[in-house]
Amino acid sequence: MDSLTDHFLIAMPAMGDPNFNQTVTLIFEHDESKAMGLVINRPTELTTRSVFGQLALEINDSRLGDQAVLQGGPVRPEWGFVLHLEGEYNSTIQTPAGIRVSTSQDILAAMAAGEGPYPVALALGCAAWGAGQLEHELVANAWLSAPATPEVLFETPFEQRWSAAAGLLGVDITQLSAYAGHA
Repeated sequence: MDSLTDHFLIAMPAMGDPNFNQTVTLIFEHDESKAMGLVINRPTELTTRSVFGQLALEINDSRLGDQAVLQGGPVRPEWGFVLHLEGEYNSTIQTPAGIRVSTSQDILAAMAAGEGPYPVALALGCAAWGAGQLEHELVANAWLSAPATPEVLFETPFEQRWSAAAGLLGVDITQLSAYAGHA
């Protein structure tokens, strides 16, 4: 199977796992041994202001103050991730399409000072799969996949991202059956 890096995983209506029901997950790393991604449509009650306050960082960028922090997935919920499109920081993964995921505190300090990238999305936790696990879930019709777009990632309201991501494939996700068959 080709790499799903830079793709959205769109949960099918029959998704039984409550961690992923009606979610869109950006896959930022996928190879034969693992896959990692961030759920991009599950806002928490935390805001960037509260997270930065816990880190003793004063926000000097009005664009960030009350932005919702995402529940990026069930794995390592104490880990923070910043999704962005520009800039290099101490711990940054850049996908082939130019989407960046940073995990170091230098990006947070730059953001607080008004010198960081924008647009951004902060997430706590991630989604992760072991060797072959994601491929098995795809064969079992748990997910649709579509090339990721910055518009869905940064501009589409959270509650519309599931249907917008499926719409990239020309699919109305709300019209799909919760049952799948195999020919």
